[in-house]
Amino acid sequence: MKLSVKVVARAARDRIAGWLGDSLKIAVRAPAERGQANLAVVEILRATLGVEAHLVEGVRSSHKIFEVPVLTAHQVRERAAQAMRPVTRR
Repeated sequence: MKLSVKVVARAARDRIAGWLGDSLKIAVRAPAERGQANLAVVEILRATLGVEAHLVEGVRSSHKIFEVPVLTAHQVRERAAQAMRPVTRR
């Protein structure tokens, strides 16, 4: 499936920030220089989705398109929702 992503570089922390319409908003601490933010987003997607995501459009833009093999749109939304849940401490 193709996944639309809105990237916010130089954020306070790396995180899945939520959905902006059909785009997944991802904040990364890395700057948008020399591909650093792109690499950070790839790592967040790998950790969140459990599969490798490949950047196919938007190398130099904050709006990007990733190819996510194997998963359906529903699975991507479920896994992103799990990543957005706050961690509870006991």
